[in-house]
Amino acid sequence: MPEPAAPPASLRRVLSTTQLWAIAVGMVISGEYFGWNYGWAVAGTVGFLIATLIVTVLYLTFIFSYTELTAAIPDAGGPFAYAFRAFGPTGGFVAGFATLVDFLMAPPAIAAALGAYAHFLNPALPVLGVAVASYIVFIGVNILGVRESANFSVIVTVLSVVELLVFMALVAPAYKTENLLAHNDGFGIGGVFAALPFAIWFYLAIEGVAMVAEEVKDPVRTIPRGYLLSIGTLVLLALGTMILCAGVGDWRLLSQIDYPLPETLAMVLGRQNSWAKVFAGLGLFGLIASFHANTLGYSRQLFALARAGYLPRFLATVNGRFRTPHWSLIGGGLVGLAALFSGTTGEIITLSVIGALVMYLVSLLSLFRLRRSEPGLARPFRTPFYPAVPLTALMLSVVCLLAILWYNPGLSLLFVGLLLIGYGLFRWLYVRKNPPVSTPISD
Repeated sequence: MPEPAAPPASLRRVLSTTQLWAIAVGMVISGEYFGWNYGWAVAGTVGFLIATLIVTVLYLTFIFSYTELTAAIPDAGGPFAYAFRAFGPTGGFVAGFATLVDFLMAPPAIAAALGAYAHFLNPALPVLGVAVASYIVFIGVNILGVRESANFSVIVTVLSVVELLVFMALVAPAYKTENLLAHNDGFGIGGVFAALPFAIWFYLAIEGVAMVAEEVKDPVRTIPRGYLLSIGTLVLLALGTMILCAGVGDWRLLSQIDYPLPETLAMVLGRQNSWAKVFAGLGLFGLIASFHANTLGYSRQLFALARAGYLPRFLATVNGRFRTPHWSLIGGGLVGLAALFSGTTGEIITLSVIGALVMYLVSLLSLFRLRRSEPGLARPFRTPFYPAVPLTALMLSVVCLLAILWYNPGLSLLFVGLLLIGYGLFRWLYVRKNPPVSTPISD
């Protein structure tokens, strides 16, 4: 298969382990600040705890499997590159489409929460106005360069982690197990399955680290370290935040709002307490970290797909001065803004989760396929306890996807419809005129 001509400008290898950890945790950490609490509304606290433990096992096994692919194939396409190598153009399209849905839908949900937190602080600030301003500001920040973007991620991610630890310290004295167990009558096993997308929101987007793999220094060592440090951080933060929030009062008051953490502090310390207001202000750091890092993620996926001929070529243009894919940043932002104005936070989260789970399935199948088809491929990190670990991740991904499809038929049909339309356009407009080629891997 012929290799494409080298692009006029390429991405730059500058990211360290600390920066990679910050990007990974930053992509996800907003999930600790909002979104997960919607799971309480459909499963109660006990059912949602079960769903979260299931999803935690899924992500632990998935990340140990996914790290092998990312370290072996450090390509900006991430899942698209793995699936293309394993299954050819059609596999690459399915993985790329699913990844785009995952990363294009996460930012509008986060932007809506940014607006809600800002409105909580100052009711004069409109939710949608703050959300739109967030897109403009952080697309601009990401255009300026990946080193600058990563350094910003380190700052806001560290602040976000510290803030969550302070939050836990403040509410822990008020925790009572009877509060966590209260009001759970009427929720059955079906609620556990219905709550899965909101449990996944705790960890969703950690896979986006794969999309900055071409910009990592010493990827053989840096990528495994970054992934494993980040998943460990997120497991502790997710379980700690959820359990403490459930145990400080009537959790039903938190189950359908976009700012559960400052509301929890208000329940514990009083609505006029300065800590509640301060935390709401600082809580913006967590949302900013995720919005910023997910903007970085979707732009690299658009860039990689366009570079391979799956999307219009102009999206693969790299800015000659800043060495960033500016048209991919802008184009993805326009899609996100359309989603922001057309759906609720819960619906956007669920659609993003559907895309993520499809991508997980294709990536795990790619791992199995490449183990057979390319046994000699250099694998700096090998999945421990293979094949048990990836099989566990695959099984749990299938269970979660089927449950979400069952409980969200409308959104599922929307996803499938968009996939079929996209594939038809892909075959008609691009494959005949410009057959896709394998994406190069930068040294």
